[in-house]
This record gives sequence, C-alpha cells and structure tokens, in this order.
Amino acid sequence: MKIKTLACLVMLAISIISCSSDDSGETITGTGTILIEFDNAYQDSDLLLGSSSYNASGTEKIKISKVKYIISNIKLEDEDGNVYVVPKNESYFIIDESNEDSQMIELSDVPAANYTKITYGLGVDQAKYLEGANGQGDFLIKAQEAGMMWSWQAGYKFFVFEGLYTSATTTTETAFAYHMGSHGSSLDNYKEVSMSFANTARVRTNMSPIIHIVADLSNTLMGTTVFKLDDAPQIHVDAVKSPQIATNISAMFTVHHIHN
Repeated sequence: MKIKTLACLVMLAISIISCSSDDSGETITGTGTILIEFDNAYQDSDLLLGSSSYNASGTEKIKISKVKYIISNIKLEDEDGNVYVVPKNESYFIIDESNEDSQMIELSDVPAANYTKITYGLGVDQAKYLEGANGQGDFLIKAQEAGMMWSWQAGYKFFVFEGLYTSATTTTETAFAYHMGSHGSSLDNYKEVSMSFANTARVRTNMSPIIHIVADLSNTLMGTTVFKLDDAPQIHVDAVKSPQIATNISAMFTVHHIHN
C-alpha cells in the first residue's frame, strides 16, 4: 500500500512539473492592446473637483477646480528587457480630471509580452517642440483647445492646477493657479517617469491588461519643494519655481495595481 501510494505521489509530481513546464514554455506571439488608467487623488482621498476641501501647507486649505497634464513618449519594458516604444506621433495625451474618457489611454498593436515596467514623459520633449508648429500634427490643435498652451513661442503647458484656497491669514477664498511647462527652448521642464510593476501586465491577442496609475496631486504643493499659496498663489512662467513644480509632480505617480 505504501509503495502504491508513493508511486501515485511520484506520478502526481511529474504531472505537476509537466504542466508547469508547459505554462512556462508558452509561445507568445502577435499583438494586443494595453490600457493605462490615470486616477487622480489627493493624499489618501479620491480627487473631487470643486466640492471637497483638502489640507495643503500649514493652515492652508484648497478646493481644486482644474487638473490637466500631458503624458507622452510611452515605453513598455518586458521581463526579458525588451522595450516597446509607442510610435512618437501617437504618444501624446492630455489627462483631464473633468473628462473621464481622457483618463484612460488605449495602446493598440502592442507586441504580446509580459511587461514589468513603464516609462513616460510628463510634458512635451524638446525634440518634438523643435519640429515647429507644422511638426506637432493634431496634438497642437488638441492642446490649444484644452488650454494647454501659452502661445507657440512660449510653449506648451505641461501641467495645470487651479482652484481656491484659504489660510489663517487669507480667510476669503482666493484663486490660485499653477501652470508649468518648458519656456520655449530656453528652459526645459520635461520630465521622464519610470515605474516597475509588482506583477506583470500580460498582453496577448485575447488579453488587454489595465495599468492603474494613481497621481497624488498633493505632491504639487508638498513635494521636494513646499509651496505656500499665501507666498505664491499664481505661478506661470517662472525660471526658478517652474522647475521645482516639475520635480514635485514627476514624483506624484505610483502604479497601484495591474488588471489582467
């Protein structure tokens, strides 16, 4: 009886090993779709425009009315170190908190693979900007319509963050507006963000994973550089503060989870 039981256990182990080998030896071919969802938050709370009050620096409290930013130049790295680069002219997107559809980026014709890392730009890179107005394609019109440009000479707004605030000394709700971007070609505030995944995003012809990215907007005011709205409620083109905002918001992203 013991020998028979042992034989059964051995056969079961062989069967399990064989199944594992089959799984690990999967032939991955073709292309598929991957979705990237940007979920804006403020600290541990979901971001709600206009209605909710959030704590900022010191005694300051803010109500956020507008959040927009440009995501660009998306790259995906798989478990073998291969990098898929989304075609450049198809890789510029405006994330707008007031437009739910804009918060989900769909990438098609992505090579089937197990992806473990994402890299993207925050803003518009100098190479694209220096192609001139004619080289921007449809994105220039989209940016203009979305209010994401100062002018062609001044350049794109990479990030728009607006609302009302109060503090111990500013008791009446007062407008604030932080706009950040490169200043033409004279000051480059474009940032690149890279994040690894806790589990793989498995792209197949019949599988379309979703990368769920959370953007914590509190980093705008309370990141590497702390901003007090009482000191600077309006920041637009600023050679000192714009790079500081760019650094703050480039650290606001985390990959929350992957839907496979």
